[in-house]
Amino acid sequence: MTRLARPSRQVALAGLAAAALLASPLLATSPASAGPTAQPQPAASTVPSLIPKPAHQQALPGQSFALQPWSLVGLETSAKESRAARKVADGLTSQLRRSTGYPLPIIPAVPGLVDVRLSTNGPASLGAEGYQLRADRSTLSVVAATPEGLFRGVTTLRQLLPAKAESKTRQAGPWRISGTAISDSPRYGYRGAMLDVSRHFFSVAEVKRYIDLASLYKLNKLHLHLSDDQGWRIQVDSWPRLTTYGGSLETTGTPGGSYTKAEYAALVQYASDHFMEVIPEIDTPGHTNAALASYAELNCDGVAPPLYTGTEVGFSSLCVGKDITYDFLDDVFREVAEQNPGSVLHLGGDEAHSTPHSDYLTFVPKASALVAKQGKKVMGWQEIAETPLPPGSIAQYWGTDDERSRELARKAAAQGAKVVLSPANRAYLDMKYDASTPIGQDWAGLVSVQKSYDWNPSTLIPDLPESAIAGVEAPLWTETLDDVDKLEYMAFPRLPGIAELGWSPASALDWTTYADRLAGQGSRWDALSVNFYRAPEIAWR
Repeated sequence: MTRLARPSRQVALAGLAAAALLASPLLATSPASAGPTAQPQPAASTVPSLIPKPAHQQALPGQSFALQPWSLVGLETSAKESRAARKVADGLTSQLRRSTGYPLPIIPAVPGLVDVRLSTNGPASLGAEGYQLRADRSTLSVVAATPEGLFRGVTTLRQLLPAKAESKTRQAGPWRISGTAISDSPRYGYRGAMLDVSRHFFSVAEVKRYIDLASLYKLNKLHLHLSDDQGWRIQVDSWPRLTTYGGSLETTGTPGGSYTKAEYAALVQYASDHFMEVIPEIDTPGHTNAALASYAELNCDGVAPPLYTGTEVGFSSLCVGKDITYDFLDDVFREVAEQNPGSVLHLGGDEAHSTPHSDYLTFVPKASALVAKQGKKVMGWQEIAETPLPPGSIAQYWGTDDERSRELARKAAAQGAKVVLSPANRAYLDMKYDASTPIGQDWAGLVSVQKSYDWNPSTLIPDLPESAIAGVEAPLWTETLDDVDKLEYMAFPRLPGIAELGWSPASALDWTTYADRLAGQGSRWDALSVNFYRAPEIAWR
């Protein structure tokens, strides 16, 4: 059936789609006259460049799909997955209704009657996150085996559309996708973004914004750094002064904040809706001044230090020899675990310079046992590899190519632990781009967009088995970042590059071709109002 026949076909489908059409909030304001007068569009000449690069992508020359005012979105899913799959479909159509003005009703995917097909009935061989996408002259389809895979495919679909499809307000068409066939799945199962909300506190709405942007590039972990010397940000009912006092300030002495349990639950749910698992971090035994200031009894001398608003590290430590330390951690880990349905709890373990080494070797196994007691996997920074680790543990490498850090990664792997790669001189998003960058730090060096991208996770650490690598993570520390604009400026354009390192096959990792694909993201970020750094080495389009 030709594209010109679509308007009359819509009339024939009125009975099938009536309920969905009536439910569409934009039906009354959509251009009803646009359907009969719209003309078919010629095939687009090129397929937009995607980040991350798909595992397999083939152009279909001479073909393109055009979203039209009469387009119908068909959802095909099992009863078990219907709610999650519907959320994915709703997320896509809600955005496209805003930017196109089209009703885009969602109906059951009756073959031959819908031109956009979303399905979770794909083969199990696609895995949890894999998907297949096809755009030709008659149909646009995303097929997966799970709602999560469908969501990953939808993020690709969004990149295939013109950048203005991301706009919050109605834009003029056409809405064409060049003919393409994609089969895609991730290289690594762990692809994370870490946000430090301790040095500077960020609201629920601000963290949701970060989730929105990170999930567009197929990241699936949100590591929240919830406690540090400067602030404690998650509610713990059994130790209430952690937030009421320990969370009252932030770096530079400005007012801080914390998440109530209801607010935190909203964050966890929002991340889940974007198929991102929240990994909470309670940093121990160092980076604990906010806790020590809140409760004098946690200090070895029983004297609470003042709240801290500077940026130095390594000066604080829990009292390893006191029983109350482990009563405290037992309560904290229990309440934090209750607020996080994910499988991992991060106990920190980094830069414990004020903790005697023998105490550190005593502390980490005890703290790990308390995490395991809550049914969670232990995650910690690379230093935890100096101690015996429980089965299923994850060590987070943050080294700068130094042999000591590399050896810790290998020690973790030798114990059967997985390693997440976050090399500070490549993946730390708070490092300055160059000497003129007005914010950020440079202790790990200057990290240009190319340096951030141009490395291979499987070869970064010599003699680390690739089977031990869980994936990658891009931390964003906030000592100098006090608002969302600054977060975005440091994260973009580097965060999508880390996302590609975690998703795309090793054979796809090439700076020259990546830089060209990255150039095409600028207009998309403009449409999304992202305050990104226009790196001079990128020929932004």
